[in-house]
Amino acid sequence: MKQILYKNTQISYSDNGKGTTIVLLHGFLENQTMWQDLAPELSKKHRIITIDLLGHGESGCLGYVHSMEDNAEVVQAVLSKLRIRKAVFVGHSMGGYVALAFAELFPENIRGLVLQNSTSKADSEERKANRNRAIKAVKKDYTTFIRLAIGNLFNPDNREKFANEIEKVKLEALKTPLQGIVASLEGMKIRKDREVLLHLTPFPKMLILGKKDPVLNYEDALEQIENTAVKLVTLPDGHMSHIENKEELKTVLLEFFKGV
Repeated sequence: MKQILYKNTQISYSDNGKGTTIVLLHGFLENQTMWQDLAPELSKKHRIITIDLLGHGESGCLGYVHSMEDNAEVVQAVLSKLRIRKAVFVGHSMGGYVALAFAELFPENIRGLVLQNSTSKADSEERKANRNRAIKAVKKDYTTFIRLAIGNLFNPDNREKFANEIEKVKLEALKTPLQGIVASLEGMKIRKDREVLLHLTPFPKMLILGKKDPVLNYEDALEQIENTAVKLVTLPDGHMSHIENKEELKTVLLEFFKGV
């Protein structure tokens, strides 16, 4: 892992391989380690950058709210340090929200965009209420909150099959500080609706959805790409496609990268 200092806050990242630059952005309660099975394969033909977003992994907290724009600025700081001008972005869940914020702030730096189990839509009022409940729950019982939150990301039919993997994800999530969790929940709650970017931006885009994603309703997620050129990939399982549908995900990503 390498580090830069951004606004007196340590940001951790990795940089491996050569070729077209691919930036992999993890989701909420995750960190760079979520890519440890995929990144080595992808780096055989591409330059792979992974970044710990604010308050996750080995990156510090910047404040009491980590907005998606704050995280996008962090990503830009890493890319500037590495003198990378254009990259393809793959964002899982919250990482997708950050990638969209980056696309809005730095459109000239985007070569392509993949939303993996993510959405361009803002939180509904119901989702905002759920975020508020989550903030109260994690403050009250940190460990129980994380253990329940991680288990609920998987297709229920897969929880036994991937019991070991789920345990590893929980152990990584438990490294996330309370402030990082709350600041991210606050940031996701106030994020802008960026569906317009799927319609108007010129770069190639792909949306990867899980048919049985417990977090992101499949039918609702489809609405955002109606009448767009966004490529849709539907995988059979839950929110954690890099675990539940790992081989299929690797195949579709490599195919997408060929086209950008």
